[in-house]
Amino acid sequence: MTPAQRPLRLSTEAQISERFGRALRSADGVEGAHCIHELWMRGAMSVHIQAQLAELWKHAADSIPEWLPTQFIEWLPLAYETARLFTPKRNGRSNIYLVLLDYRDTGPGSLGVYVGMTSHTPQLRFEQHKAGIRAAGSVLKRGLELLAGPTAHLQGIRRADAANIEEQFAEALRARGLFVQGGH
Repeated sequence: MTPAQRPLRLSTEAQISERFGRALRSADGVEGAHCIHELWMRGAMSVHIQAQLAELWKHAADSIPEWLPTQFIEWLPLAYETARLFTPKRNGRSNIYLVLLDYRDTGPGSLGVYVGMTSHTPQLRFEQHKAGIRAAGSVLKRGLELLAGPTAHLQGIRRADAANIEEQFAEALRARGLFVQGGH
């Protein structure tokens, strides 16, 4: 199940806490990730999310899904909400991806996002950026990690759809106040 589907959305916080404890005890990174993700989407305090992330990495690092960010991102729920606005029409070989950008040296709490499209897997494209291969300067210099969760439904789409979604997604994120690079 994808994080955007929010499999724990009907669970109480007590149920999520209990499930998270079980996930830690059984080193179940996927279950733990869904617990953290649900609390994140509900607006839990950043210190709690950071503490849970640290515990999950300590107990279940080998099974944590790639869609769970490694650090707290205040606007992550907004990225999911915005990504849901886009529905590809046809299948193809293109993928939309997001990269977390670090601009904290320019001001407190300044994390941005890069919106891109690729015919490669998003992870491979991120690695290419970081290696300087057809790299966007913002990702090469400031890229922290791939944010796979919000764009999971925007994988394997037609190139023309991907080009339109990339541009519109970047504009929609900008309109919501995020610092956005890419999206061309």
